[in-house]
Amino acid sequence: MTHHRVVLLPGDGIGPEITAVTRQLLDVVADHHGFQLDFDDQLIGGAAIDATGEPLPDKTLDACRSADAVLMAAIGSPRFDTLPREKRPESGLLALRSGLNLFANLRPVKIVPALIEASSLKAEVIQGVDLMVVRELTGGIYFGQPKGRVEADGEERGFNTMTYSASEVDRIARVAFELARERGGRLCSVDKANVLDVSQLWRDRVDAMAPSYADVEVSHLYVDNAAMQLVRAPRQFDVLLTGNLFGDILSDEAAMLTGSIGMLPSASLGSDGPGLFEPVHGSAPDIAGEDKANPMAMVLSAAMMLRIGLKQKAAADALEQAVDRVLAGGFRTGDLMAEGCTPLGCQAMGEELRKAL
Repeated sequence: MTHHRVVLLPGDGIGPEITAVTRQLLDVVADHHGFQLDFDDQLIGGAAIDATGEPLPDKTLDACRSADAVLMAAIGSPRFDTLPREKRPESGLLALRSGLNLFANLRPVKIVPALIEASSLKAEVIQGVDLMVVRELTGGIYFGQPKGRVEADGEERGFNTMTYSASEVDRIARVAFELARERGGRLCSVDKANVLDVSQLWRDRVDAMAPSYADVEVSHLYVDNAAMQLVRAPRQFDVLLTGNLFGDILSDEAAMLTGSIGMLPSASLGSDGPGLFEPVHGSAPDIAGEDKANPMAMVLSAAMMLRIGLKQKAAADALEQAVDRVLAGGFRTGDLMAEGCTPLGCQAMGEELRKAL
């Protein structure tokens, strides 16, 4: 029997609740599909600060580096907002991404038919939407040097540097091209090449790679137009390729097409080593411990882990189909509640998902 070592990072807030539900479902689906998951629970974020004083203990990073995949729930709490920036929970996540050399962030946005009325957009606009945002995660203006705040011309001035090398663009573009080849065969690269030199390089590198993927249709959009098109006609998109800053904004905009951020998974991948799989939502400390959390984004993140990280496609399909069946049956957590549906807490939703499996 194939064994996969998975590090679980429950983190903070609702994290332990949605992790417990997801772990039970993973055990069921692994048993059904003939493999075993060996789980290793580790600390990150506020939970790690409380236990060790550090948001990412060395023990956690070492465990993640030796794993086949890392599944994280959520981090963060207002309790830690007064700590120095490097000691806050979010710094633990940034350090984990850096420590695992994760440069590609994947955010799928797929409309679930049973939730189509949850979106703020008209049903005829979002029906059938199934897109993937591929965001470069370790470069661009968030990491460029020089940066800082200085006194200049009698006033304070802040500055950041937006920079990409050809090799950084090439490696994220390759991820997007490969995904487009596996999906609908369409890649839209987002930039601001009419204004920014760094975007002109970005576009040139994407165009240079395109002949190697003759089966993929390539287009380009300026970021402002891309933002408009996402809400005007989102079905036109298959794979969206973006740099770090533009991807940060567009992926959240795309997330709201579904009507609830509580349904959206993500994956962060590197050139080698384990990927990090996590829901897009936060730790929701206001409902922590109250059995109100929606576990579905965590479950769908686990499905991404199975498909991409562990190459267990059939098991991933089973988890995703279970989510669809439960929602089609009218079961809802509070964030998704609609007239005529059955309200469930986190644990009860997990039980319905287990039955669907």
